[in-house]
Amino acid sequence: MPLRFRLIALVLATLFASLALGSAVTLINASRSVRTEMRSALLVGQQTVDNIVREIDGSPDPQHDLDDLVASFKGSRHLRVSVTGGARAAEAWPVKDRLPFGGVPKWFVEVIGVDPEIDRVPITIGGRPSGGVIIETDPRNEIREVWNELTGSFIVLAVFAGSTIPLIYWVIGRGLRPLQRLADAMEQFGQGDYAIRVSDPLTPELARLRDSFNRMAARLDATDADNRRLHEQLLTLQEEERTDIARDLHDEVGPFLFAINVDIANMTRLLGEGRTEELLLHTQSISDAARHLQRLVRSMLGRLRPIGLAEFGLAEAVGRLVDFWRRRYPEIEYRAGVAPQCEDLGERTDTTIYRIVQECLSNAVRHGKPRLITISVKRDAPGDYIIVDVADDGAGLHDEPALGYGLLGMEERVRVMGGRLSFGNQPNGGFAVSAMLPCLQPLSLSALPEAAR
Repeated sequence: MPLRFRLIALVLATLFASLALGSAVTLINASRSVRTEMRSALLVGQQTVDNIVREIDGSPDPQHDLDDLVASFKGSRHLRVSVTGGARAAEAWPVKDRLPFGGVPKWFVEVIGVDPEIDRVPITIGGRPSGGVIIETDPRNEIREVWNELTGSFIVLAVFAGSTIPLIYWVIGRGLRPLQRLADAMEQFGQGDYAIRVSDPLTPELARLRDSFNRMAARLDATDADNRRLHEQLLTLQEEERTDIARDLHDEVGPFLFAINVDIANMTRLLGEGRTEELLLHTQSISDAARHLQRLVRSMLGRLRPIGLAEFGLAEAVGRLVDFWRRRYPEIEYRAGVAPQCEDLGERTDTTIYRIVQECLSNAVRHGKPRLITISVKRDAPGDYIIVDVADDGAGLHDEPALGYGLLGMEERVRVMGGRLSFGNQPNGGFAVSAMLPCLQPLSLSALPEAAR
């Protein structure tokens, strides 16, 4: 059921509940009111009859006075008066009220529950009893009055409800329009349109929902844009890596394989001619080419997968990486430390840490011209994260240039791991990179420092 009809149904249910409660209270009060009215009418009738009966005993025409007494009650709405035991009977019936809304149902009379009350006033004429005056209450007129008032109230309420419900329907419709616009925006959002925003003026409650939706959409829009940008850059990096490998294969492997084939062809020709003394030269040439190809393939494998990481562990692999650059840049001081708690973190985590250190070292020695490079791999105090810090005292970044593929690649690696990467120039000069990676492996007792055991 649509929300608009649910709200109208709730309004109607509340109206009917209020009407039922009001009707119950009205009926209770009506029963009490009718009973009070009947008692008051009976009391007034008794006093009137008593006053006249006391004067009849000495009256020259008692029958005429009795007829006048009965006639005086003919306009009453609540009392039926009759005379018994006299020369002739006389009786006065209450006037019957008109019913604009029809007859009173029996169930309503039973709900009111007021029965007639009867009182008899004896008559004494000449010192001897002579019948009496019977006074009987008749609640029908009072019940009719209550029924008419209650029916009129119901008719007024019905007219009011009939004219109000369309107005409520229209007001609720206008009030729900902002929710409909939010729903439409969320549907577009679910279809991938993260640029959608809701800018309509809303009530304070809906304004909070609108602002929260806009912030969520903006963040996802930015995240989606970052993902597309990173995906494009990763594809570019992949293509560049493939291009480098293809160039190495074409420029390095191809010529040496061709040279080996040439040497083999020459050796075959020399063997056919019996010139075996010249085979040694070609054999040495093939050996040199094979060693060069081995070094080249090893270098290419090192770019594709860290050599020695799985065999010797993270600390040894980082040490070999530092030695690689130390041989080429001996004037730079290198300080590397890998905490014992950071060994055996898993191939994925180890590879990520290794690539971060590898990229940072490469950037530092090629662009920063530092005198000192420090590398630190450790766990935080609770042991939930691995913190990788690489800093140098070189030139740092100038004028905040666009991020290079190396930094973007590191950022993507860390983000995929569920970590955070920060980098920037240091206050005292140089450049620093810090990565925080989640670690799912708990600390073992043997890996804890001696003081913490």
